[in-house]
Amino acid sequence: MQAGRLIVLTGPSGVGKGTLLKMLLQRHPELYLSISATTRQPRHGEVNGKHYHFVSRQEFEQMVTQGEFIEWAQYAGNYYGTPRSAVEQQIKQGHWAILEIELQGARLLKKTFPAALRIFILPPSVAELEDRIRRRAQDSNEAIAKRLASAKTEIAAADEFDIQIVNDDLEKALKDIESTIFAPTNY
Repeated sequence: MQAGRLIVLTGPSGVGKGTLLKMLLQRHPELYLSISATTRQPRHGEVNGKHYHFVSRQEFEQMVTQGEFIEWAQYAGNYYGTPRSAVEQQIKQGHWAILEIELQGARLLKKTFPAALRIFILPPSVAELEDRIRRRAQDSNEAIAKRLASAKTEIAAADEFDIQIVNDDLEKALKDIESTIFAPTNY
């Protein structure tokens, strides 16, 4: 049996990673989406176990201590992490696992999974990114300011990734992701 592949999708908050990932999974249900654990509160419509595994800080910290994550990071005051067992099992079974994670976690994964294909999603501009975050109307002005400050740092790290894709048109960005993932390459 051929080994699976790990694909990492990263980019600043509000860049459209979630939307692109949803579209990608609709077209390619054979991809395994890893569900991250987080300590943040669910947003409207999010379901525990489907969008995230929502856990307390104490539970998350215990999971870290027990080595249950292949990567974890603190972002915007909350913890996020990728459960190890499900991802490793999928890869061993020959499936392709895809992760949507933050920069800090993606950097850690480069060390633990150096063969992972790492894709960075960029906004057309920081001004457009701010507009997208504000239109979501899910965060306070203080939280938006923190997200934008983090975004500038993250955007500066885009060259660390195998591929950079600008999300200025959803369909084009999706096609770029598909051609990157499914192209016969040596990543």
